[in-house]
Amino acid sequence: MIKKKKICVDMSCTIIHHGHIRLLKKASKFGRVYVALTSDQEIRKYKKIEPELKFSQRKEVLQACKYVHKVIKSKFNIDNNFMKKHKLEKLIHGIDNRNSLDKKYVFIFSRTPNISSTNIRYKSFKNYKKIIKLIPGA
Repeated sequence: MIKKKKICVDMSCTIIHHGHIRLLKKASKFGRVYVALTSDQEIRKYKKIEPELKFSQRKEVLQACKYVHKVIKSKFNIDNNFMKKHKLEKLIHGIDNRNSLDKKYVFIFSRTPNISSTNIRYKSFKNYKKIIKLIPGA
């Protein structure tokens, strides 16, 4: 039996969307997918936001995805030590990759057009403002 490679996909998944799923699906073609999921503390530190879903909730959603073998708590930036510690062979990331890894580890994929958690957050805020206007006395 051929041993599948251990593929790392690092994500925050504060708001999971079809772009995340497409990346996980692509990654699964290279081997078993291990999601390096950013901790809540690291999201607050680097993205300067409160995650919409707690780490445990994001982990539960990702573990239910058929493309994900395992979810591992991680820092915002993945380094060579993280890859070695978890015996991960490749990191698959979108074009916005900021990880400081040896190039031998990294595969870069293009992003899904017109989608991001930031875009969804912005649309939600606009909708919230419209809803508030409809509430008497608000």
